Amino acid sequence: MENALPPDQLAARLAEVYVEIGPLYRKVARIVERSQPVMGMSVGVRAVLEQLSRLGERTVPQLARAQDLSRQFVQRMVNDAKEAGFVELAPNPAHRRSSLVRLTQAGRTAIDSVTERERELMSRVGGSLTGAELDATLRVLRHMLAGLEAVEKEQLSGA
Repeated sequence: MENALPPDQLAARLAEVYVEIGPLYRKVARIVERSQPVMGMSVGVRAVLEQLSRLGERTVPQLARAQDLSRQFVQRMVNDAKEAGFVELAPNPAHRRSSLVRLTQAGRTAIDSVTERERELMSRVGGSLTGAELDATLRVLRHMLAGLEAVEKEQLSGA
C-alpha cells in the first residue's frame, strides 16, 4: 500500500478530483434530461424519486438534508413530481405540518425506467474499470464529502 501524501500534495490531488466532478455531473445531467423528455422528468425530480425509491417515504426537509439542497428547491421538485403523478402526500403522524412524500405506482415505474436507462448508459462508459478501482473511487468521494461536511460544520459554528 502506498504511503499517504503530504497535506499539500493531498490537497492538490483532491482539488483535481473536485474539478472533474462538476463537468462529469453536468454531462450526466444533460444526457439524462435529454433522454427523459417523454416522462417530463427533470434531474431534480429524478433525485427526489430516486431517494424515495431507496429510502421510502420522507418529508421535504428530510429529502433536502439528504441531498444538501434547500428545502424550497426540494419543495418545488416535489410539487413538480406531484403534478406529474409521480408522488403523493400523506399525513405525517410525527408532524402535522410536514406531510410525508411517497412514490405512486407511476412514480415507481418512472424511476425504475430512468434507473434502467442510466445503467445502460453507464455500461457504455465503464471501459475496463475494476471493482477495486470503483471501490477506491467511492471511498475517496465519501471521504471528501465527510471532510467537507466537517469543514462546513466548523464554519457554521464560528470556529
